[in-house]
Amino acid sequence: MKIILAKDAGYCFGVRDAVNSAYEMSKKYGEVYMLGDIVHNESVVSDLEKEGVKVVEKLDQIPKDKPVLFRAHGTAKEVWKKAEDKKMNIIDATCPLVHEIHHEVKALHKEGRKIIIIGDHGHDEVIGIASQIPDPVIVASVEEAEALRKTKKAGVVTQSTQTIENVQDIINILMTKVFDLRFVNTICFPTKRNQEQIKELSEVTDLMIIIGSFTSANSKRLAELSSERNKNTFQVTCAAEIDSSWFKDDVNSVGISAGASTPDWIIESVIKKVKEITNTQEKEIIHE
Repeated sequence: MKIILAKDAGYCFGVRDAVNSAYEMSKKYGEVYMLGDIVHNESVVSDLEKEGVKVVEKLDQIPKDKPVLFRAHGTAKEVWKKAEDKKMNIIDATCPLVHEIHHEVKALHKEGRKIIIIGDHGHDEVIGIASQIPDPVIVASVEEAEALRKTKKAGVVTQSTQTIENVQDIINILMTKVFDLRFVNTICFPTKRNQEQIKELSEVTDLMIIIGSFTSANSKRLAELSSERNKNTFQVTCAAEIDSSWFKDDVNSVGISAGASTPDWIIESVIKKVKEITNTQEKEIIHE
């Protein structure tokens, strides 16, 4: 059995840095607090909790002598201000690429443009982007884009983990709705790279396994991209969910990738399980 692992599967640098920061701060302060899960991965959240990383719903629930860690997804502007007003010890683990989106959306607003954010309603990153400017419009699908009124002047940014295909489809609609349209492509480079690798892998392998939590929009998008090209695609959260019945006689190659919130050890455990099921001794191939 040929096992091919996407080179950039799993943690992007922003998530890795945020998770490492959470571990380091919990050791330094005994406890560190966050508003919501640091990543959309149940195993990571559980492990961090054992190390003293606590999840709360409100800043008021955080003890005065303990720090608050603002996660990689970004944090709403009003939450930042409240934490600063309370003189809290803020640890900023926001991904630099998300900070860049905040900068871009504010610059577009200064140009007098109506702001349109292509992203998932209610997602932490989108909430953070939307809080940077007044009255933004959030568009998640072509159908929502088609329902928009015509606008003279608009600026568009995207959630960093959107698929290129969804953004292109929405932009095509917006071009018929907006006279003066300025689009800044803020899909992050790690997302673009991982999506391209999955597209390539899914077309040259007999079976695809995408690792990631079903609470992760990023992981679900990757599974969808693979499924569109390879019907023999399965999304799992861990090695225990792999079914030996997937590996039929005509399956001679397996492609493996993972969402940006999937840690290395889960990816390694999945590869190990596939090798055990298929009795494969050869080392996995890394797809560049």
